Amino acid sequence: MTATAKICGLTTPEAVAAAVDGRASHIGFMFFPKSPRNIAPDAAARLVPAARARGVKIVAVVVDPTDNELDAIVTGLSPDLIQLHGKEKPARVREIAQRTERGLIKVIPVSEAADFAEAAAYEPLVEHLMFETKPPKDADRPGGLGVAFDWTLLEGRRFQRPWFLAGGLDPWNVAGAINASKAPILDVSSGVERGPGLKDPALITAFLDAVRRA
Repeated sequence: MTATAKICGLTTPEAVAAAVDGRASHIGFMFFPKSPRNIAPDAAARLVPAARARGVKIVAVVVDPTDNELDAIVTGLSPDLIQLHGKEKPARVREIAQRTERGLIKVIPVSEAADFAEAAAYEPLVEHLMFETKPPKDADRPGGLGVAFDWTLLEGRRFQRPWFLAGGLDPWNVAGAINASKAPILDVSSGVERGPGLKDPALITAFLDAVRRA
């Protein structure tokens, strides 16, 4: 099975073009004010036409969103998927699915093997799971911190939904991550940046090349 990749936290036409030309399966836009990658729905919408034309899935990333925030994103961007990166409980996830009528990705923070148990409650409600490094207690945002967890914790695990591996990935370690975890989809944000929120098209290209070669 060939792995695919999502390039997340995009804010510029050049970064989107690198992701699309490099055959990313998904591109993500961050709707969270504390993130250096935060973007407005209308600005994100101006970046996506070429990606949609090539069949790339558009993902809106949110953190414990209000209904009004969700409505604005769905109206402004019309994403294919909504990635829930906060502390959304299963009941809230079900509400979001019904309100938005979009497929959902639920992020499960991981630092030890026991953390994977949380996935079972969400699998019936979402299209995808994402396993991301659990942030430190004093972190001001839930992801995009460039820190990896022990990928071998995923060895031999099976899930009902196709899943993403995130956290600390970059062009130099992604092949090892695929080998260790057998992840079907890789997710990268800070690992293809030359500074906080500043995507480097050359690093995006290198990352996607490394995923294809792995």
